[in-house]
Amino acid sequence: MASPGPSSAPAIRSTRRRAPAAPNAAGVLPPDLLFDVLLRLPAKELCRLRAVCRSWRSLTSDPLFAGAHEARHPGPLLLAKFRDDEARVHVVDLSGSVVKRIAGPDGHELLCTRLHLACVASKGNSCHVLDPATGAAYALPESPAPEHVNHENSRDPYTFFASGRVASTGECKVLRVFNRTEFDAFDQRQLFEVFTINGGVSNAQWRARQSHYLFVEANNAAVVGGVVYFLTDCAYDLMLFFGVNTGIHPDCIASFDLGTEEWRRDIQGPISSGLSMDGANATEEYRSIWHKLTLSELKGSLVLAYHRRHQSLDLWLLTDFERGLWVKEYSIQTESAIPADEYFVKPLLVSDDGRLVIFLASTGLLLIYDPRNNSFSEVEMRRLDAVGLYTGNLLSLQGDDIV
Repeated sequence: MASPGPSSAPAIRSTRRRAPAAPNAAGVLPPDLLFDVLLRLPAKELCRLRAVCRSWRSLTSDPLFAGAHEARHPGPLLLAKFRDDEARVHVVDLSGSVVKRIAGPDGHELLCTRLHLACVASKGNSCHVLDPATGAAYALPESPAPEHVNHENSRDPYTFFASGRVASTGECKVLRVFNRTEFDAFDQRQLFEVFTINGGVSNAQWRARQSHYLFVEANNAAVVGGVVYFLTDCAYDLMLFFGVNTGIHPDCIASFDLGTEEWRRDIQGPISSGLSMDGANATEEYRSIWHKLTLSELKGSLVLAYHRRHQSLDLWLLTDFERGLWVKEYSIQTESAIPADEYFVKPLLVSDDGRLVIFLASTGLLLIYDPRNNSFSEVEMRRLDAVGLYTGNLLSLQGDDIV
């Protein structure tokens, strides 16, 4: 009697499909044993072993196997752009090992996202979406939204981008901002546009959206829960230096909702409320914190990091947007662990054992802080240009259609 085909075979441990039947030959492992053996290997090795034969590729690409492997190897994994490699994005683990390399366009910066996709962009209006699992790449259209075609900003574009996933729909969207090439007056209007990555329409185009009264920049932005948050740009610090008091606080935060594609109300951070603008000394104190604040996501919440020179790193979590409530979650003594002149300290994630991963942008280092013994350790890897969190599964070949 012939052996039953894969479709009629009983489920293995009732949670996974049986691997495709292999030819009866000496040395060929039974499907259930092969499943267990491959399950123990890291994703980096499995991606290579897919080339052995079709049955192995089929097994390691199966969503049930990919899910079981993710549960056994929980990560986390990071998306990294190294300073000495402008052409590729790397998937790395917290040991500093490179798990996978993804080819990308030269001269593009990695957006610091928390997605299953990687986005790289240039100031010259070029943005590409890369899928680390499949290797697929897609260039977003450079042409502006119809409403902005004849605008001066789009004729000589100087752009920045932000990307995130809408919590309610699962859609991935990109926000594009057009600045003037020589932006010499901050009352000039920026242009904002939105693009849906996985819209499933090959001729999709950018959609024009309302401008914002504040001048915003992407160098201090974070995407949390499908909302892009912009910390007040340091340009206002420069204006204060020249005696122009705009009334804009260093920790004033603007926010754009990718779901509704509308601006929300601005909120005030927890730092400037304790400062006074009366007197020259107070003004200098006010200006001194402008370069020490950073936005990021932590524990699913917006976090404002305040790096006090030679003192501490304070991390404030936004607990209630509507009421503007912040809670100081961490106050870490940094001493010599973080250079005094480090101007961009960005917390990335909290590991399962409570350790905090911190990115130092100006030096390109990745640190791990252990609150149990108040110690810092450095992840041994090449200097980083940018880093984000990878939330996808490298074994999945069932990624979103991004074209």
